[in-house]
Amino acid sequence: MNHLMTHQINLILMSKAKAPADRPPKRIVDGILLLDKPMGITSNRALQMAKHFYRACKAGHTGSLDPLASGMLPLCFGQATKVSGFLLDADKEYEVEALIGTRTDTADADGVITETASKGSVTAEELEAALVANRGPQDQVPPMYSALKQNGKRLYDLARQGLEVKRPARPVIIHELSVVRYDPQQPILKVRCSKGTYVRTLVESIAEHMGTLAHVSMLRRVSVGAFADEPLVTMQELEAREGDLEALDALLLTPDVALAGYPEVRLSASEAFYLRNGHAVGHAGREIEGLVRVYDEQSRFLALGEVQPDGQVAPKRLFINPA
Repeated sequence: MNHLMTHQINLILMSKAKAPADRPPKRIVDGILLLDKPMGITSNRALQMAKHFYRACKAGHTGSLDPLASGMLPLCFGQATKVSGFLLDADKEYEVEALIGTRTDTADADGVITETASKGSVTAEELEAALVANRGPQDQVPPMYSALKQNGKRLYDLARQGLEVKRPARPVIIHELSVVRYDPQQPILKVRCSKGTYVRTLVESIAEHMGTLAHVSMLRRVSVGAFADEPLVTMQELEAREGDLEALDALLLTPDVALAGYPEVRLSASEAFYLRNGHAVGHAGREIEGLVRVYDEQSRFLALGEVQPDGQVAPKRLFINPA
């Protein structure tokens, strides 16, 4: 991140440090903000800043990005927090730049170089062979510098104390792994992977297959689940709209956009009434199974429902308060 952007982010942070008496009242906000998280701040800091701009009572993010990383960070406000779990479980896509020849203690550019390899560049053929070897299902050992807990302690806290503990491997899937830009020392790769994948660990594994070392020098998340082509909102755009709540709300997506992969069911007014009150309702004649997006006759999103064996739709997550 350049010095100008760092300065801008610091100014935003400082401007938010108001005394409690100066803070405007909070309000109920519902929707999803696709934030373009800037480099240099944690995901939680980005969430708190956005929550301040919206004056929101309730909000959460859906999967952390390291301070080094930028890109798509879906923030769920209000009732949209009910889809957070689906976004956490969703596949993610990244663009990552690997710096060949050195290893750092954090596996990225924020760390300290701990080892240098004699081999500081790779051929296109070596790189492609390593990508082939790292595609598909695999067991991945999480890095020590991660937010995972072991015996109640964050791994990164232990790592900062100079400790290293054994971490159980976790199954992940690398759905897609390809070259965006070949460079013998700093190739850029495209990664589409399952939840729980550490791209830093993947980059180290790719380097190992090429007989060298590497660490992440740039990481950007470009998509999360169904959010592939939606435009991202920058922190500067939020700041420019501060105080204009209508303009800020216009940037939010409805919660059902996160569930776009599920079939749609529309209910009559009477069916919608009973579903809003927690009852399963019939949908005779529809050949649909499993989870569904449920709308009323006015196209309002009501719930994530589940089709029962008898053909009725039962609410799993209601998005409109019971009538």
